[in-house]
Amino acid sequence: MTPVAGIGLRAPHLAAVVRDRPETAFLEIHAENYLTPSPAFDAVEQLRADYAFSIHAVGLSLGSTEGLDDAHLRRIAALVDRLRPTLVSDHLAWSISRGRYLNDLLPLPYTEEGIDVVVRNVNRLQDALGRRVAVENPSCYFSFAHATLSEPAFLSEVVRRSGCGLLLDANNLFITAQNLKLDPRAWLDGLPADAVMEYHLAGHAVNDADGEPILIDDHASRVSAPVWALFGELVERFGPRPTLVEWDADIPPLEILLGEAASADRLVAEREAGAARAA
Repeated sequence: MTPVAGIGLRAPHLAAVVRDRPETAFLEIHAENYLTPSPAFDAVEQLRADYAFSIHAVGLSLGSTEGLDDAHLRRIAALVDRLRPTLVSDHLAWSISRGRYLNDLLPLPYTEEGIDVVVRNVNRLQDALGRRVAVENPSCYFSFAHATLSEPAFLSEVVRRSGCGLLLDANNLFITAQNLKLDPRAWLDGLPADAVMEYHLAGHAVNDADGEPILIDDHASRVSAPVWALFGELVERFGPRPTLVEWDADIPPLEILLGEAASADRLVAEREAGAARAA
């Protein structure tokens, strides 16, 4: 089986990746780290000759009622044009208020008005890039009392109206299901299978909130056993897709991150072999 799992290229590993060129299906960068000339950007351009790339934005604010920032959108478009990544994605969230960037991915209510906002912003992004983008499901810690739609229904309608794809983050889905006491399998039933473009995997933390456990998406540890199991279900339902292992805090040696990606590839191979035997 052709490997599908890649790693997030983070600053502590950049020199080693440039030097050693380890085997991995692709590298992902956060767009906002490479919008201006720098030695790090020069290194990424060197790597572009040997690796497929994914660009994952964290600051477009697709859920913002203020719309996309013109200058930021131009810089993202220039980066995409220069690096020609295989995939481009951002989050179902907002992070701008009155021209100020907030250091978080904030939730939006799942309403018809919210769909209109996200579709308008996604369409503008796709028009600027001249390509289809993927929208990532968030980690949820609460639900809005005035929400009129489930998250899968909201995402499905965004896909239908904009033609965008979905980035399914297995860790985010597990966190949402645990925190909001949802059935993740029922959640998956509500998605359009042909829209799934990519998977993400990461670690999470377990905190205590007045005696109730709450899961926090911190990207600071190995992928947990239940998230691996949920990832296996994604592969069975939707088939293999480019799969990214994220690790953004307490970053370990590169070998550990590559090992997590290798585990993802093994799981995909096992699920494909099982499906072939059952056919």
